[in-house]
Amino acid sequence: MNRARAAESAESAESDMLVFKAIGKRYADGTQALSDVSLRVPAGQFCVLLGASGAGKSTLLRLVNGLDIATQGTVDVDGVRVQGSSLARIRPRVAMIHQQFNLVTRASVERNVLNGLLPTLPLWRALAALFPLPARRRACELIAAVGLGEEHLRRRVAELSGGQQQRVGIARAFMLDPAVVLADEPVASLDPRTSREIMTLLRSQSRQHAATVLCSLHQIDLAREFADRIVALRDGQVVFDGTPAAFDDASAVAIYAGSAPLQGPRPRPRLIAEAA
Repeated sequence: MNRARAAESAESAESDMLVFKAIGKRYADGTQALSDVSLRVPAGQFCVLLGASGAGKSTLLRLVNGLDIATQGTVDVDGVRVQGSSLARIRPRVAMIHQQFNLVTRASVERNVLNGLLPTLPLWRALAALFPLPARRRACELIAAVGLGEEHLRRRVAELSGGQQQRVGIARAFMLDPAVVLADEPVASLDPRTSREIMTLLRSQSRQHAATVLCSLHQIDLAREFADRIVALRDGQVVFDGTPAAFDDASAVAIYAGSAPLQGPRPRPRLIAEAA
């Protein structure tokens, strides 16, 4: 029996793309952003982080690609510990989609998508914008896959709508065929209809490329619709971890203190804080 359990545990560990163990993060000004956060995100899962501003969602995302370093605990990406010596290996496998798009607005759509290759290019080639022909072909394919036409290739990003700019951001994210995609409030500045289109696109592209997605959101309805799993944070701690169907209105009120309950009854799960 012990051997069987050990084998099952080893198999589970092998399938985990992201592993956060007892994570704590305190900033220099004394802010405790995360406290004792432990999570395992299986390969291929679309995991949504919910929580109010300041709950720790963005900090958790930034720990994956080393933009922030935990003051306590460890983070592993596909079995590789995130630390200074491993960042050159990890970062090409982890793409990020930003709330404010983080595009070069004076450059063309094609150039912005090609910029997704920069982590793997020699500095001289990157500065000269010497992208190989296969890379240019892949960029064109991805631009088409996110719903932009050939007429957008040479257009400056500044001329595009917000939804179109985020489509460019998604295409850029998949240039290196990443194992992990981090999406930090990717639809926060978009209208509801465009938000749903972008989330649909992000989910379809992640499934097509077999990527694991860790996506922070404020919109509960989008989390329920698109997530395989919802992890909710409050004051830097995990207070809910379960399926979208289990995330009921009482859970939402507990996480977003002072907000009105959403409409529509759902079965009430036990919050982690209650189960402890």
